[in-house]
Amino acid sequence: MSIAKPQVINIANLPNTTITLRLITRDKLPPLLSLYQHLNPTDAPLPANNILQSIWDEILCNPSLFYIVAEIAGKLVSTCNLAIISNLTRGARPYGIIENVVTHANYRQQGLGTHVLRYALNIAWQQKCYKVMLLTSSKREETLRFYEQAGFKQGVKTGFIALPPEGL
Repeated sequence: MSIAKPQVINIANLPNTTITLRLITRDKLPPLLSLYQHLNPTDAPLPANNILQSIWDEILCNPSLFYIVAEIAGKLVSTCNLAIISNLTRGARPYGIIENVVTHANYRQQGLGTHVLRYALNIAWQQKCYKVMLLTSSKREETLRFYEQAGFKQGVKTGFIALPPEGL
């Protein structure tokens, strides 16, 4: 699979439905933000549209950032983003970090999230990453199994999170 080439798939759970996996395009910011409501319904308010668009353009111009989406009939239904980090260890091979994995509530448990994650992993392997990390705040067994079935392993590393001091 070429990084820039969309992939059209059909899955058993959604017969007669064509699903397109691809990198996001600039015009898909509003539907992406709408989809993110299924990830963090109580997320902090976003900045003004001009600031948001500037951030979005910066993201899209960064060759180390990839936003992968699954679309059904032009509607974004699943997404994740992948950051490729340059590295001076492991033979100077980069590593990847996947974040913001979400599927629209009406399309969950259909395999879409798995396909989006595998698409992201394929990009990471094409970029010669020696590993890809994914953090989740979920403790739900079904969520952890979902990530394992998508190719991730628990217990290989220990993750820690630092949060900014209150008020920042």
